[in-house]
Amino acid sequence: MTLQQLKYIIKVVECGSINEAAKQLFITQPSLSNSIKELENEMGIEIFNRTTRGISLSADGAEFLSYARQVVEQAELLTQRYKDEKPSKRLCSISTQHYAFAVNAFVSLIKETNSDEYDFTLRETRTYDIIEDVSNLRSEIGIIYLSDFNKSVITKILKEKHLVFNPLFEALPHIFVSSKNPLTKKKRVTLNDLEDYPCLSFEQGQFNSFYFSEEILSTVYHNKSIHVSDRATLFNLLIGLNGYTISTGVISSDLNGSDIVAIPLETDEKMLVGWIASSKAVLSRPAQIYIEKLKGFIAEYGFDLLNKKG
Repeated sequence: MTLQQLKYIIKVVECGSINEAAKQLFITQPSLSNSIKELENEMGIEIFNRTTRGISLSADGAEFLSYARQVVEQAELLTQRYKDEKPSKRLCSISTQHYAFAVNAFVSLIKETNSDEYDFTLRETRTYDIIEDVSNLRSEIGIIYLSDFNKSVITKILKEKHLVFNPLFEALPHIFVSSKNPLTKKKRVTLNDLEDYPCLSFEQGQFNSFYFSEEILSTVYHNKSIHVSDRATLFNLLIGLNGYTISTGVISSDLNGSDIVAIPLETDEKMLVGWIASSKAVLSRPAQIYIEKLKGFIAEYGFDLLNKKG
């Protein structure tokens, strides 16, 4: 086992493919594949699952990657200490559903990063892709929610992929609407109140199951439905069409201004928001700081943390 082989594994995971990793490493694809295979044979494990659709980390591979990152980081610290070389880039990737507090925490993490160079990634993406990102360690952390409706299905998938859900807070569903929407005259709204307004939701691609919906009450029929792929578009449509979307009620005036407001929705449903990570991996220092930033912003919004030690 060599330090270079460990760096190869890390690069393949970052790129999501051996071909792309080989290009970025300026070596041939067969050379990279052979090096990885030699390492797998030496360790007696399969680091990657190989299929016709590509590669993904195995359960053993996720654990191995965690240790590989630590070894490479420690080696770089030794090099910096005795060869007076500048530190390598700090790395951290987060995948999340479309939550303002997730962006707030990411901004705070970057501002606090004590490094001349860093390479951080924040993906606001589909629910299934979040789970896949964390399963393959393309992201260290994923942020999703559970409800009575989706809990059994999502939990089963997480278990199969060796992922752990860590609860952050419980939220009562709210609707987000334009500050000029007539519904703002109400202190609370019912589903009947919403019948004449367009319902906006985040599309989930080929995994467009009710269980993967980012919006709670996903099985409720809407006369007018619009599916979008990003938060900016959704908010523009809320304003332009007097539409609404259903979410946690946590909204950031710093990011969204005062044009969008939250109104409680009358329902017995609740949203348990939390972060997922591989049970085989050890979180990097930036990822740990990010979680603390998340907890800080959630507390600022007035929510009680459910996993204060996590």
